[in-house]
Amino acid sequence: MKNDTNQVQEVIAKRTAKNSVFLDLFQNKKYLLKLYKTLHPEDTTATEDSLTDVTIENVLTDNLYNDLGFIVNNKLMILIEAQSTWTMNILVRVLLYLAQSYHEYFQRTSQNYYKSKKVKMPKPELYVIFTGNKGKKPDIISLSQEFFDGADIDIEVKAKVIYESDKDDIINQYIIFCKVFNEQTKQYGMIQKSVTETIRICKDRNVLREYLAQREKEVLTIMMSLFDEEQIIKSFIKSERYDLAREKAVLMLKDRKITINEVSVYFPELLENDIKEIEAEVMQLA
Repeated sequence: MKNDTNQVQEVIAKRTAKNSVFLDLFQNKKYLLKLYKTLHPEDTTATEDSLTDVTIENVLTDNLYNDLGFIVNNKLMILIEAQSTWTMNILVRVLLYLAQSYHEYFQRTSQNYYKSKKVKMPKPELYVIFTGNKGKKPDIISLSQEFFDGADIDIEVKAKVIYESDKDDIINQYIIFCKVFNEQTKQYGMIQKSVTETIRICKDRNVLREYLAQREKEVLTIMMSLFDEEQIIKSFIKSERYDLAREKAVLMLKDRKITINEVSVYFPELLENDIKEIEAEVMQLA
C-alpha cells in the first residue's frame, strides 16, 4: 500500500488549473486594480473601492472557462481567457457574456428596458487574454470580419487580444505563469510536482510572487483534484462503448452473424467473463 506522501504526489492536477488561478487572482481587488491600471494607466482616480465585480457565475460556461467582468468609472470591463488552443469562437463567448452582463446590470440597478425612459449603460471594453504564442494572430478580432466576411451586420463585437509581452505588468505575469505550468506538465504530467514546480519557478522569477507567497496553499489546492474532469469523461465514454459493444455482440450472435469464438475478435474490449455471460444470455434467448 502506498504511503500518504506518494498518494498526494499522484493526485491528478485539474485540467482547469489555470482557470481557477485566473479567477482567484483577479477577484482579489488588489490585483484587479493592478489589472485595470495595466489597461488604463491614465486613470488616476480608480481605487479598489471603485471596482465592482460583476463576474458571471454558473452562466453559459458552467465554470469551464475564465470569464471576468467588472465595472469601474462607468466602464464595463470584460476579459475572456483563451488558453493555448486558439479559436475565433471566443467572439461568441464575448458576445453572450456581454449580453448577460448587461441583463444583470439592469436588474441590479432596477432599470426597466421595456419602459420609455432610456436606460443608462456602462461603456463596454472587451478583451481576450491569450496564454499561447501569438504567431500571426491579430491584435483585434471582430465578429463581422471573422464570421460574416466583413459585411455590415446589425451587431458588431470587437475585442482586443492581449498576448505575452516584455512588460512586467500583472496580466503578462499571469500569461507567463500559464506557460510555466504548461512546460512543467509536459515534463512531469498532470501531477502535484508540476504545480509545486510552477509555483517555485514563478516565485524565483518574480512572477506573481506576492500572490503565490501569500496564497501558496490555496493555489495548490485549487490546482489539484482527486478526480480529474477529463478522466471522468474518459471513463464515461469507455463505459458507454463497453455497453454498446455488449449489445452488438448479443445481436450478432443471435442473428448468427458471428460465433461465440469470434466475439473477442470483433469486440476486443469485452473480457472473457463478459463473453461467457453473453453466451449464457444468447442461449436463454434461443
